[in-house]
Amino acid sequence: MGRGDGTGRTVSPEDADDTGTRILHVDMDAFYASVEVLDDPALAGKPLIVGGMEGRGVVSSASYEARRYGVRSAMGVAQALRLCPHAIVVTPHFERYAALSRQVMAIFHDITPLVEPLSIDEAFLDVSGARRLWGSPGQIAQMLRARVLAETGLVCSVGVAATKHVAKIASTRSKPNGLLIVSEPDTASFLAALPVSALWGVGPKAAEALEGRGIRLVSDILASPRGVIERTLGRAGGERIWQLAHGVDPRAVETDRVEKSIGHEETFLHDIADTTTLRSELRRLSDRVAARLRDGGLQARTIALKLRYADFTTLTRASSLAEPTDVGQRVGDVAIGLFDALEITQPVRLIGVRAEKLSGSSGGAMPLWDDDAEWRRVDAALDDARQRFGGGAVTRASVLGPRRDVNALPTNPRLPRPD
Repeated sequence: MGRGDGTGRTVSPEDADDTGTRILHVDMDAFYASVEVLDDPALAGKPLIVGGMEGRGVVSSASYEARRYGVRSAMGVAQALRLCPHAIVVTPHFERYAALSRQVMAIFHDITPLVEPLSIDEAFLDVSGARRLWGSPGQIAQMLRARVLAETGLVCSVGVAATKHVAKIASTRSKPNGLLIVSEPDTASFLAALPVSALWGVGPKAAEALEGRGIRLVSDILASPRGVIERTLGRAGGERIWQLAHGVDPRAVETDRVEKSIGHEETFLHDIADTTTLRSELRRLSDRVAARLRDGGLQARTIALKLRYADFTTLTRASSLAEPTDVGQRVGDVAIGLFDALEITQPVRLIGVRAEKLSGSSGGAMPLWDDDAEWRRVDAALDDARQRFGGGAVTRASVLGPRRDVNALPTNPRLPRPD
């Protein structure tokens, strides 16, 4: 979700100049919270938090009414309620969000085949080839927003620009429910007036480093020698920021974008010290990670473990595989092996599994001898049951028991590949 609370929103007039533009960045506004309002209109206009009901839960999304009190994603629900005591907390319903996301993405693909999903609720579109059919990029953006609202009941914000970087900035500044068009001739003046933190890739530390040299606006970057920027941010980072500040961003919309990692983690209702229980939770998380790998046609070369103790000390461990995998048993074996190599010194608050160094499944002939053949059949049966009856219909007997987490959503949730 966006960090803004909707204040300082900037939108374009209906007849805005879209000369030289071709890229749209579409971002659903407070997506999870908006879906909850769609399903329960009584929540409209109220400060709403989507997250674990219990005090240890984490905010997955918040309505703009809640954001104005300082509520942000990834914040603890307990802290969020201290900032906004009258907020309404609802538990997340990921399958519902995924269903609406598929509907929204289908609208995008109906307009242009050049769609690059960034997450469950945002995407880049290259509409340069759709002009003859739908009109100019600005007209396409207006039509797209109207279709999303009419067909789903949800609102989105759209940035239109000549490059991905500027389109992303524009959509953020138009939130909520806005459209901001930055023509190619206006790009330089648009960027110059922005704070350096608005540039893609300038986080708090980089912004602080630049501001320490008196570089607060993009115009200050433009007025500074390139070497100053590179010394401040490093050679590679400085060069990238220098290019973006000058409006240079040659990246194309990637329709076959490969995810960098897939993970699931959970914060427990109560700290857990029992290692048998923790291994069971790792097995369950590993099965969910592997299912998402298979849904995405991906395999992982590296499996990582994340563990956070009761005192918030966080450990991460990773192990690379001889061969990439999408098999739940194999992912779980590696995750549990990493866990068993640790000396558990106190109760555990959070645990997670992540698949990294992803590549597309080969789809070629299976090796003569497949050690995971039996487990592949198990996974296939689980996948079939999940598609027929829902995500929780069938699971391992070893992971049955009362729910221990606080309704967290998948980390960086993405959708399965379209059919």
